[in-house]
Amino acid sequence: MDSAFQIRILDRLRLLYGDRGESILRDLERLIDRHGDLCAGRRDGLWDERTVVLITYGDQIRGGEQSPLETQRQFLLDFGLDRLIDTVHILPFFPYSSDDGFSVTDYRSVHPNVGEWQDVDRMGQSFRLMFDFVLNHCSRSHPWFQKYLRGQAPYTDFFIEAEPSMDLSTVIRPRSTPLLTPVETTRGTRHVWTTFSADQVDLNFASPDVLLEMIDLLLTYIARGAAWIRLDAIGFLWKRAGTPCLHLPETHAVVKLMRDIVDTVAPGTVLITETNVPHHENVTYFGDADEAHVVYQFSLAPLLLDALVTGDARPLQGWLTHLRYPGAGMTFLNFTASHDGIGVRPLEGLVPQERLDALVDHVRRCGGRVSMRAMADASETPYELNTTYISAMNDPDGSTPDALTRKFLASQGLMLSLRGVPAIYFHSLVGTFNDDEGVARTGQNRSINRRKFQDGTLRRRLQNEQGLQRMVLDGYRRMLEIRICQPAFHPGAEQHMTASGHDSVISFTRISQDGRQRIHVLANVAHAPVEIDLRAINAHDCRRSLLRDCPVSRTGYTLDAWEIAWLT
Repeated sequence: MDSAFQIRILDRLRLLYGDRGESILRDLERLIDRHGDLCAGRRDGLWDERTVVLITYGDQIRGGEQSPLETQRQFLLDFGLDRLIDTVHILPFFPYSSDDGFSVTDYRSVHPNVGEWQDVDRMGQSFRLMFDFVLNHCSRSHPWFQKYLRGQAPYTDFFIEAEPSMDLSTVIRPRSTPLLTPVETTRGTRHVWTTFSADQVDLNFASPDVLLEMIDLLLTYIARGAAWIRLDAIGFLWKRAGTPCLHLPETHAVVKLMRDIVDTVAPGTVLITETNVPHHENVTYFGDADEAHVVYQFSLAPLLLDALVTGDARPLQGWLTHLRYPGAGMTFLNFTASHDGIGVRPLEGLVPQERLDALVDHVRRCGGRVSMRAMADASETPYELNTTYISAMNDPDGSTPDALTRKFLASQGLMLSLRGVPAIYFHSLVGTFNDDEGVARTGQNRSINRRKFQDGTLRRRLQNEQGLQRMVLDGYRRMLEIRICQPAFHPGAEQHMTASGHDSVISFTRISQDGRQRIHVLANVAHAPVEIDLRAINAHDCRRSLLRDCPVSRTGYTLDAWEIAWLT
C-alpha cells in the first residue's frame, strides 16, 4: 500500500473504530496482501453504449442434465443475446434459507440448485458478471449465527443485540415485521436485530471482525470474476440507537473504504449501491466521487408506470428536466423491473398522494399485490408494488396482445434511451405475466415476479412468432441491436430535455461525447397518435427514424399510440 492510500484507509477506520484504527489497518493490509493483485478484466473505461445489464436468477431456467446456470447461458447464446447484452447480474447464487437467496447460509459456495463455481466461470467467459453482495445480514442458519448462539468468540459480537424496552421508534424500516427477534443462546434469551425478517439477522459492522470478513469476501468475489459488485440493502448497514439507522455516516465510511480498496487492488471493478429510498437520499451514495460508481435509479420505474397508466407524462418529464447527473466515472442504473417490486418511496414528493393512491389501486386491479411498511405511529403505508412490469401495463379489463406489446416496449425503449446504464430484468425481456401460483405456493408477494422456467416450456412459448412473449423478445432484441451502435447512448453522453407541447409526450435529445451524433428521443405514453412539430424541439435536422428505419420529414413526425422514436 502506498502512503496516500494508507492515510485514506486509516481515516475511514478511525471514524468507524476510533483508536483501534491502526491495528485494524495492519490486519487489513495483511488481508489485501493475501489476495494479491486483482484485475476485473474490463475493457477500456468503465462502460460505454454497449453496456447493458441483464438481471436474472442463477436458476432462472432449468432443464436437461446440465446445471441451471449453464442452461441459462446456452439459452442466452441461442437467442443471440450475448451480442446485445454484455453484463449479467446473477442474483444471489449462494446457499440460502429464505427470500430466494437473500438469506445467505454460505457466502463462499454456489447453491447446488444453480451449479458450481465452474458454471459461474463459464458464464463469465460469455458475459461480464455482477455478483450480489448481501452484506447487511445473513441467515440465522449461517454458521456464524450458530456459533453466536453457542457463545463462541468472536461471533458473540457478529450480531446486534438490543433490549425490547429500548425506544427504537425512530428506526426506518422497509417491513412491518418486528425489528427485534428473540433467540435462545447459551447465555439466555437475547433479542437480535432483524431489519428484513426473522430469518435474516443483521450483521454488526461495529465489530472489526465483521468488516474484515466482508472485505475478504469482496476481494474473493472479484477474484472469482465479478466485474460489478452490488451492495445489497447498504443503507441499513450501521445501527445506532436514537437514529433512523439509515444512511448513517459510518455506513458511508464503509462504502468509501470498499471503493478505496477496489480502486487500488482491482481497478475497473464497479461498485453499485442498492438503496430503495427517495432520490435525494439515493444520490448521497455517490459521495464526493469516492463512493459508488453506480446508483440505482429507483424513481424511474414508478414514474414511468404512472405515465403509461394515466397517459400523462408531465410528472416524468418534469422529474427528468430537474434531474442532475453525476460527474465522470459515475452514473445511474436505469431499470423498470427487478426481482423486487416497484418501490413506492422513490415517488415521495414527485406526484400528489391521490395520484399515488390511484397507481396502487391500478396495480391491484391488474392482479398485483402491495407490500406495506411500518410507520413510527404503528400505522402501515405502501412500500412496494408487487407485479411484473408488463402485467402492470395491462388494462384491468384486458388489452389486445399487440396493444400491450406496443405499450410495454415503449416503456422499455424509453428506459434504454435515458442517460445511464440500462438494466433489464429477465421477465421483462420475455414478457412474463404475474405468477399467482407462485404467490399461493410461497405466501410471499414478491414471488409474483420471480417465476422460474423449464427450458423446454419457455422455448416452446417463444416459438410462436405471433405470441406476446415472442413479440416482446423480438422487439427488445431489435431495440438493443440498434441502441448499442449509437455513441449518443453512451452513459456519459449529454441529455437535454425539450418541450414537445403535448402532455403525453416525453421529449429529449442525447448528444454523443464527441458532439458528432444527436438522437432526438420521443415517447408517446397515450393511446392516441400525436403530431410532433420537429422545429419546435430543434429536431428539424433529423433525417431518419432509427426504429422505423425510414426517412423523416423535416417539419413533422406522427408519433403513434405508445410509440418510442429515435430520430437522428
